[in-house]
Amino acid sequence: MNEPVRPEDMRVSDIERTRVQDRLRRAHDVGQLDLTEFDERVKAIWAAKTRGDLELATADLPLPPPEPKKGERRPVFSDTGGGVAMRVLTIIWASLLVANVTIWGILALAGIVVHPWPAYLIAPGAVLAVLYASGIGRPPRDS
Repeated sequence: MNEPVRPEDMRVSDIERTRVQDRLRRAHDVGQLDLTEFDERVKAIWAAKTRGDLELATADLPLPPPEPKKGERRPVFSDTGGGVAMRVLTIIWASLLVANVTIWGILALAGIVVHPWPAYLIAPGAVLAVLYASGIGRPPRDS
């Protein structure tokens, strides 16, 4: 009767090699491996004969951050104090803009010549955009 084969001595298939290569690609994408090391490890996994050989290629790598699920949206504002403040200020600004443009449009359609006062809301909107572009209230980038 044959001795059972240890899991690390089991032969590997191309599907398993591809799975490990995808794991290495993800590690490279998030900055855990540079291109040279990625290339060396990919060569090693395609030369691997056993599962133990494959495990060596990823043994020193931490688990990658989870990939976003398909269709899952990334939040626009963070959950920090800055994100909450930016969310509230943006909602207030957008509400004021919609109300002012609507009232101004109704008066203009009624034939009442009025000054385009909704243009005064462009400056606060620009300030919000600059704050957001500088990173205030924005969630951290994962990758």
